[in-house]
Amino acid sequence: MKDRFLLSETLVVLLAGGKGERLYPLTRDRAKPAVPFGGIYRIIDFTLSNCLNTGLRKIVVLTQYKSISLERHLKLAWNIFNYQLGEFIMSVPPQQRTSELWYEGTADAVYQNIYTLDEVKPRFVLILSGDHIYQMNYLPMLRYHVRKNADMTVGCIEVDQEDASRMGVLEINGEGRVMDFQEKPEKPKTLDRKKNKSLASMGIYVFNTEKLVSEVITDKKDKRSKHDFGRNIIPHMLKRDKVYGYPVTSYWQDIGTIEAYFAANMELLKVKSRIDLHNRDNPVRTYQEQLPGALVIKPSRNRDISVVNSVLSPGCVIRGATVRESILSCAVSVGEDSVVENGLIFDNVRIGKGCRIRNAIIDKGVSVPDNYRVGFDPKEDRGYFTVTESGLVVIPRGYQL
Repeated sequence: MKDRFLLSETLVVLLAGGKGERLYPLTRDRAKPAVPFGGIYRIIDFTLSNCLNTGLRKIVVLTQYKSISLERHLKLAWNIFNYQLGEFIMSVPPQQRTSELWYEGTADAVYQNIYTLDEVKPRFVLILSGDHIYQMNYLPMLRYHVRKNADMTVGCIEVDQEDASRMGVLEINGEGRVMDFQEKPEKPKTLDRKKNKSLASMGIYVFNTEKLVSEVITDKKDKRSKHDFGRNIIPHMLKRDKVYGYPVTSYWQDIGTIEAYFAANMELLKVKSRIDLHNRDNPVRTYQEQLPGALVIKPSRNRDISVVNSVLSPGCVIRGATVRESILSCAVSVGEDSVVENGLIFDNVRIGKGCRIRNAIIDKGVSVPDNYRVGFDPKEDRGYFTVTESGLVVIPRGYQL
């Protein structure tokens, strides 16, 4: 099957309706896929950019919880498709065509949008998640699905066994066929050749459309089902259908916790980062406000300052301050004699003079007063903010210090 035809016959269904409870308070006011990332991006930009760079131009984004900021971002950054040429990106909240319920699971979200599948009539459906950070061309996986004559293909990647208990774990044979699947097992199966590694689902699925529709309809009739691809659809299909695993070796991060989210951001600061934002052939697209370039101003007194291994986004102003191992989003200002170290600072944060910020995420619109300290006294920080087990401090959006 020619690539051009294969891409034109594929509909992307991007699941972007999860609550993201483990990312609270970053998800207090926004959907998980709309959480900022890497200074100028949103998490969802990575998956959508993968689609664009692959050549996929028919995309449905299923939204649900706290979707206002996500909807706004999709309109500002992704209103680039020409419907007259058969291209589109559509945001679809629960339509309540079959009931008055919201999406009850990943499979139910697709079930509630069978109408859309009937309208578009794709031959294949590529189901993606809007809350993962990775760069991938989906075309080889689509080719693999066709070559194997599969009913379903699952993107999979090796992960540490200790992390696999939060994911779906696969066992595949030498031909790539999935022989077993466990959703979030307490004791994940390990690979024969790597006893400390497991093969985990990436939440990337390719379906033949007719098979997908049949499966979600059957699943909906089961009152005991959680209506979830990992818990229900995949195990059910293994009994009689051709389900294959497609191994991926590139960087992939499930942004499931504050620590995982922070680690993925910090990956950008490595000399040999596994996230390549500088590849102009496969760019990560987003919306950027019209702002001037970042400005670093020397201190008023003779004193050493530095900006080291850090991202300074447009509109930032660093006035005689030190920034190390940190990501500053748009229009952040840092006052004289302040130090920001191992920090993730969101848009429009104002950090006063003489502050010390360490191991912290500061959400949008926070104003940090002069001489304030964050990340040095866990007991004191816990009295006001969210502090993770590793000691990472999270200050919520608009918090008044």
